[in-house]
Order: sequence, then C-alpha cells, then structure tokens
Amino acid sequence: MRIYRNPTNKEWAEICQRPHLDITQLQATVSTVLNDVRTRGDEAVKEYEERFDHAVLSSLAVTEAEIDEAEGLVSEELKKAIKLAHANIHKFHAAQKFAGHKIESCEGVVCWQKSVAIEKVGLYIPGGTAPLFSTVLMLATPAKIAGCKEIVLCTPPNREGKVNPAILVAARTAGVSKIFKAGGVQAIGAMAYGTESVPKVFKIFGPGNQYVMAAKQQVSLGEVAIDMPAGPSEVCVLADETANAEFVAADLLSQAEHGIDSQVLLISTSEEMIQKVQDEVERQLNLLPRKEIAQKALENSRSVLVGTSEEMMALSNAYAPEHLIIQTKNYEEMAAQVINAGSVFLGQYACESAGDYASGTNHTLPTHGYATAYSGVNLDSYCRKITFQHLSEEGIRQIGPAVELMAEAEQLDAHKNAMTVRINAIKN
Repeated sequence: MRIYRNPTNKEWAEICQRPHLDITQLQATVSTVLNDVRTRGDEAVKEYEERFDHAVLSSLAVTEAEIDEAEGLVSEELKKAIKLAHANIHKFHAAQKFAGHKIESCEGVVCWQKSVAIEKVGLYIPGGTAPLFSTVLMLATPAKIAGCKEIVLCTPPNREGKVNPAILVAARTAGVSKIFKAGGVQAIGAMAYGTESVPKVFKIFGPGNQYVMAAKQQVSLGEVAIDMPAGPSEVCVLADETANAEFVAADLLSQAEHGIDSQVLLISTSEEMIQKVQDEVERQLNLLPRKEIAQKALENSRSVLVGTSEEMMALSNAYAPEHLIIQTKNYEEMAAQVINAGSVFLGQYACESAGDYASGTNHTLPTHGYATAYSGVNLDSYCRKITFQHLSEEGIRQIGPAVELMAEAEQLDAHKNAMTVRINAIKN
C-alpha cells in the first residue's frame, strides 16, 4: 500500500482515483453475445454456457429435485446461519415499508402516492471463485417483502451442470420463484430479453465481473432497468491512535480478497497506527488462501496520514466509498459528518463482514464513487411510487387561473385549453 503523508489537494484527486478498467475491447464482445441471446434464446444461452462455463446443459431451469438435493449437501450449521441472516435482513428491510399520506395542497386539490412492487425482477448471482449465496438473501428478501410477483435468479453452474448448493438453499429460504443455470453476459441477456425458458424481467439486480457490468449497462439503455452502475468492491477505514491495528488490517484484507481490481483505503491521524496496520497486513496476508488476489488489490491501495479527524472525514467524503469503517474514539461525532458512503460501520467491532452477511443491512452498494448519487439496494429499489391527484370544482377555482397563465407563457395552448374548458364548465 502506498503511503501519503499530509497530502496536498492535488494529491487528494490521485488518492480518490479507482483502478482504471479499459472496457472498450469487451463492449463489442458483450454486444455480440447479447444480440445472439436476443435472437436465438435458450439455444444461444446453452452454447455460451458450454463455451464459458464448460457446462453442457439439456435444460436451463433448476428443478425442485435439485434444490431438495442441495438441502442435503449443505450442513445444518450453515443452514442455521443462512436462516439467521435471512431473519435479520427481513427485519431490517420490512421496517422500510412506505406509508403514503393524502395531502391537500390547497382547497379542493388532493395529492398522494402509493408504493407498487415491480412485478418481475431478475437477480444475478456470481458463482465463480466465490459463489455469493449471501447476495441471494440480500436481493431476494426485499423483493419478496416488496411483493414482486416473479423473482427470477440466474447463476452459473459448475462443469457438471450443478448450481452451488448454498445458493439454492438461500434461494429457497428467501422465496425465489425460478432459478436458471446461466452466467455472465448470456444470463443478463436472457433476463433482459426473455427466452423460451427465462422470463423477461423489468429490473435486474446483482454484482458481477466487468463483462456482467458492461452487459447490465448495455441492456439498461433500452430494455430493462438495473439496480445501479457498479465497479470493483472497495473499503475505506478511518483509524485514529485508539484503533485496533489487527482489526483494521483484517478489514482491509477482507475487501482486498474480493478481486485484483478491488481497492482499500486507510486514512489515519497516527503515523504509528499506519505502520502497525502495514505490519499486520503483511502478517495476515500470508495466512490467506486468496493471498495472490489480495496482494494484487493492495497494489491499487493507499494509506494516508492526515492532521485532524475533520481531514479524515473530508477525504472520505471526497472518496465516497462503498464501505466506510470508522474506528475512532469519536466515531459517533464523525458518523454525523458522513455525506458520501454506501454503508457505514461504527466502532471497533462493526466489521464490514457483519453487513456482508448477517447484521440485516444490504451489501449491494454503490462503488467507484457512485455513493455521491446512488443509494445501496433497499426496499424502495423494488418498488415504484405512483402519484395520484383529485381536483374538485373548488380545486379548479383555486389553481385553474395559474395553470392557464403558466401554460400560455410556455406557449402550450392545448395545455391551457384543458384547464380553460373546465373553468368554463363550472361557471355555467
């Protein structure tokens, strides 16, 4: 990790840069696969599964018998952990239900909203080097609470054509409607366009590699909504002299092991703490099975020494991290100053892993600085707000003349007339 000491404003911009991914070459590949899936449906998906996932499939759909089999392959301890996580995720997201209120904006004019679930949603769950069954819980649980009628899940199979059993157990626990063996770009295309087997959905959720992200962005231009733009995973840790260096190092490495393009950032007011964390990172890194991946990610990562806690928070807000961990003695005070972050973890014991799995909050979050404008996945992600209004004759009297004047000023005569005919009707 490169160390910056009391960086200048110019260096701040450098610190906040993410690893650059040149996706110009893969865009053409992604477009070709998407067009092929749109044209040939299941046949194309199966061919790409054989080519990319090395799985020969007679059918894309996962059967109930396969899910039953998966139940027997997952330990009772892990099933209990999945149920615990699901219960906490359900409790947190159920509390986000929208309660609309009728507002009389002026006499005779009543306006209100109601929340309506998106009818069909698609969930993409990676299944490669790290099969993310926890993401099934994070995405399907709020979809079920929201009332989505069809929850479609796509995930790549292994070479034997089997889906990771923990993914299937999590899907059954969270209430997924249909599961399909499809990964990568072909899965995104199948859910965006619909095939003979895979239903077309209205919004696609879920993480993935750069091909999946490019596919989501391409289909979002005209076919289907997506949860958010996304890049590689990241964490920022704010640590003062009271922080636990072992904990901080573990938090940094837990994010670094996601992928070689992940990034971690440590900001501290203590040079001694930065050195302690560097030493701990080296020690813990050597114990990790995914050491090579984490080591590559650390090459994209930085430690920054600043003078005050205010500077720590200012730099964090400029970086707008996906995950923000605040390990300082005044973490509550600093939490009040957070402006840009996906999810925030306070104190020595709130590790990011808690939010990734079982505390109840959602781990599908904006990356690459998008926390300046996007929220993480929540119950509203699966809903639309539909607006209603009712005008009485008195409402026409109250706002009618203003509507006529404003429409006339915008030179929209038909708009003006729609109100004028009503004004004339109540005069008679």
